[in-house]
Amino acid sequence: MKSFITRKSIFQDSSSSSIIEGTIWKALLVFFFPILFGTFFQQLYNTIDAVVVGRFVGKQALAAVGGGSAVFVNLIVGFFVGLTSGAGVLISQFYGAKNKTEISRSVHTAMALCIVCGILMTILGVGLCSIILKVTKTPFETFALAKLYLRIFFLGMVPMSIYNMASSILRAVGNSRTPLIILIIGCGTNIILDVLFVIVFKLGVAGVAIATVLCQIITAILSLAILMKVKDSYQFSLKKLTVTPHILAHILRLGFPAGIGSSLYTISNLIIQTFINSFGTDYVAAWAAYGKIDAVFWMMINALGIAITTFAGQNYGAGKYDRVKKGMWQSLVLAILFTAMFSLAFELTGKHLFMMFSTDKNVIAEGLRILRFLIPFWGTYISIEILSGTIRGAGKSFVPMMITVFGVCMLRIVWLFTAVPHSNTMQTVIASYPITWTITSLMFWIYYLSGKWLVPKNASH
Repeated sequence: MKSFITRKSIFQDSSSSSIIEGTIWKALLVFFFPILFGTFFQQLYNTIDAVVVGRFVGKQALAAVGGGSAVFVNLIVGFFVGLTSGAGVLISQFYGAKNKTEISRSVHTAMALCIVCGILMTILGVGLCSIILKVTKTPFETFALAKLYLRIFFLGMVPMSIYNMASSILRAVGNSRTPLIILIIGCGTNIILDVLFVIVFKLGVAGVAIATVLCQIITAILSLAILMKVKDSYQFSLKKLTVTPHILAHILRLGFPAGIGSSLYTISNLIIQTFINSFGTDYVAAWAAYGKIDAVFWMMINALGIAITTFAGQNYGAGKYDRVKKGMWQSLVLAILFTAMFSLAFELTGKHLFMMFSTDKNVIAEGLRILRFLIPFWGTYISIEILSGTIRGAGKSFVPMMITVFGVCMLRIVWLFTAVPHSNTMQTVIASYPITWTITSLMFWIYYLSGKWLVPKNASH
């Protein structure tokens, strides 16, 4: 019997033509669902790690793999992923404008940049993990495990960067299906290796870290092979791997603000993690488990953000500015509907979800308190992702960064160091999220409605 994944289905763009023509909401959904499932399988990497170590090793291991370790990973990885994200926006604009020469230059410059970033992430991640874990007051009983996990995990940064960049390139040209197929393969491999290394070989947190690195290598190899096989302007060739200065400048101009914004966003989360760590292992484990559960909501809203960014980028490149605006409104409606659906589902199944990660009654009880406090406020975040994605797709990344830096990062830190000392409770700490989401959303709406972000292409250079 022949494979369901044919050569044509892997290499063929699934929605590139429909992005700049036809029914908008249908184009968004066709592009959105493969991204959503792809993000789901990407998140499943870490979630499987957490489930396996939480159930078969213990709550200390769960706190080590989640907790401060996860925030530190987001800090390092988030900056470099943000830095290279400008490539996706640039390629989508060139693809919408049908500029084949600049597409090819952008692809090879982006791949060269991501390799360099991967090397830097490895050096920083391995070198700084002990310092960060101490600064965040990681509990003594989880410190050694967290350090071991991070040092192994960061060895996989180059292949991770290659996969992420390849996925960004494919999505920029409208192909969101191929990254999904690769992630399904990677995730299936990760499950097998987690079981083998942790349950059979008893390697603990080292086992899940090794499994993750091996899967990153597999997905990177598959991604490169696909980009080398495509017969289009975005085909990748090792012989053409070079940096085109003006392309690099454009990528960094678009990506650097996103990288800074992501890092500052994560730094605020790192400070929050420090406060949570001071409450003890039960709270750290509960927060780590909650982070895996609410990741379902974040991957949904993130997928819509990626979809609208690519949609806006291609339509902006094609000069279809009204379509960019309509895409934003229809994305917003979809985000509201999906958020309501996920909120109800988590409210009804919360206890059973936490039991997947831990059998400890204190961890489950505290996790449920966190979940039920934050769920009603998820809707306050929607506008941030949809509006910033639309604005970035139009080539404007500095103002979204500044809004995020002030509205989320600075205000969150102010809250933590003013309100928490007066009421040092878990609820006061996590209240920083809905407060800053609401304020940041209002700031984005003010900027979006001003219309200053949408400058015609010939007027923006």
